[in-house]
Amino acid sequence: MADTIKQRPVYRNIHISQIVSYRLPPSGIVSILHRVSGAMIFFLLPFIVWMFDTSVSSEISYERFTSAFTAGIGIFPGWFIKLVALALIWGYLHHFCAGVRHLWMDMTHNTTKAFGRSSAQAVLAIAILLTLLLGAKLFGLY
Repeated sequence: MADTIKQRPVYRNIHISQIVSYRLPPSGIVSILHRVSGAMIFFLLPFIVWMFDTSVSSEISYERFTSAFTAGIGIFPGWFIKLVALALIWGYLHHFCAGVRHLWMDMTHNTTKAFGRSSAQAVLAIAILLTLLLGAKLFGLY
C-alpha cells in the first residue's frame, strides 16, 4: 500500500552556481526586468530631469542638449550618452509594457499559465522592437 502512494515533488532553493542553467519562464524574466527597469529609471532620474530641463529651458540650452549626443559631456563621449539614453528608452518602454500587462491581468482576472506566457513574450518582443526603432532614430539610421 505504501508503494502506491505518489511521492510529492520537493522544491529546493537553487544555488548561485545553478543560475546559469536554471530555465526561468518568460513571465519570470519579465518580472525581473520590470524591477530592473524601475530601479534604473529611479536611479537615473537626475539625468532624466537634467535632459528635460536642458531641452526646454531655451534655444541655447537646447543646442547644448543636442550637442551632448555628438560632442559628449565632460569625460563622457557622445556615444556613451546615446547608450545611456538608449538604456533609458528600453527601461521606460519595458516598464510601461510590463505595467500594462499587469494591469490587464488584474482587470480581466486572466491569470492562466498560457496567458502569462504569451503576454510575457509579447511584452519582451514589443519592448525590444520599439527600443530598436527608437535606437535607430537616436543613432541616426533614419
